[in-house]
Amino acid sequence: MQIDWPSIRSEQADALHDVVVELSGWMIPLEPDPCVDYFLLAEDAPCCPGCAPADPRSSIEVMGASLIQVQDGPVTIRGRLRRLIDDPAGWRYQLVNAGVTSQSKPISRRAFLASTAALGLVACARGRFAGYTDNPDAQATAQSWRSTGALTMDMHSHAGRVTISRDPAIGANRPFASLAAPMRSGGMNVVTLAIVTDTVVTRVSADRKRFEAYRPPAPGELYVLGQTEFARLHALIAREQLNVITSSASLKANANAGPSAIIASEGGDFLEGQLGRMDEAYTQHQLRHLQLVHYRINELGDIQTEPPQHGGLTDFGAQVVRRCNDLGIVVDVAHGTFDLVKRAASVSSKPLVLSHTALSAHPGARSRLISPDHARAVADTGGVIGIWPSSGTFRDLQGMAEGVKRMADLVGADHVGMGTDMLGFISPPVFTHYGQLPDFANQLLAAGFSNEETGKILGGNYSRVFEASVG
Repeated sequence: MQIDWPSIRSEQADALHDVVVELSGWMIPLEPDPCVDYFLLAEDAPCCPGCAPADPRSSIEVMGASLIQVQDGPVTIRGRLRRLIDDPAGWRYQLVNAGVTSQSKPISRRAFLASTAALGLVACARGRFAGYTDNPDAQATAQSWRSTGALTMDMHSHAGRVTISRDPAIGANRPFASLAAPMRSGGMNVVTLAIVTDTVVTRVSADRKRFEAYRPPAPGELYVLGQTEFARLHALIAREQLNVITSSASLKANANAGPSAIIASEGGDFLEGQLGRMDEAYTQHQLRHLQLVHYRINELGDIQTEPPQHGGLTDFGAQVVRRCNDLGIVVDVAHGTFDLVKRAASVSSKPLVLSHTALSAHPGARSRLISPDHARAVADTGGVIGIWPSSGTFRDLQGMAEGVKRMADLVGADHVGMGTDMLGFISPPVFTHYGQLPDFANQLLAAGFSNEETGKILGGNYSRVFEASVG
């Protein structure tokens, strides 16, 4: 059965769930290979290799029944259509067990590899991502800050599709996306890879602006989810051959030896109120960065996007903060209320991070943005606040750099970092690929930061907190 893109955009294709259909479009492989079994099929031709469309309704995921040769023109794909429910990356549909029914002349391996070699150096999309440049002089300027010997570190990421889909039909079997290659293309040294331990009890809100809890978890449910997600994270690390950073020594030894990862959890939900599970996660899963809360009010404290129930950080949350300090785990207060942050700051003997947010003079009642006082509470611990690339907050990378400048003007350049929340947004953000890192560095320089300050923002500040926390 032939379907078209208007039926995808309007979601009329929901009625065809589990039906074999054909859809024509353009292949967008996410890995630099001439033959792939996982890619995006887009309504329009991509501007460059690996660039996903800004609107997820104009592309769908495809899982091939076998390897499919990458095409440089329109292709028709036949597969079984699956409707996705609350997908973490925002996709609405998949074609599974897919194959090609018609195609244009295939692109040669040489031509394809030549195009992907420039993945991090070309424009990511004209208009929405205007300012991403292929100007060699501008790229050279963006690289000048590297003379400081800075380490690039993303404070918060779900890259590689590390998280488990909220759709139970997909579960833990969702294919990974490339991670090491885009890190190399943009010069990203270390990503803090975060599992999410509340996915099975949260969903996208009716207004599609946030995730929200919709049912209480069964006893043991979130602990089991955490074990599954940690296993998936380690499988991704093995597949991408990433170095795992567990200490200051390993950061110094491995961070420049190839793409590296710090293992994190977004939410302490898997603890289920049991402090002993901190030691288990540290020892068995190499957890070195813990975000206390996420999108459900858990045993540790209150969240920004729901009315408070605990008055901030709970007594159990305070125990967890102290145990993180003792073990050597970074404490992340992202998603927590101002009251949670204030108590965490009073309890912690180590600097805090707030890994992904932005500054607002007057945040709304359910906003993920933070006030000046909220930001100062983190900075006063010696900590770092990561600016995120939310398209609801910033128009483009220039706007994101200006957001960094506003935060730095408030708390100082030593207390600002970068948290991309890669593949964690409902709507595609303004930073979608690590190949954009050189241009973001260029935007920071254009915003008035020095080479040294740019290096600190893109990793040096988080490196300092990480080393102070883990020892």
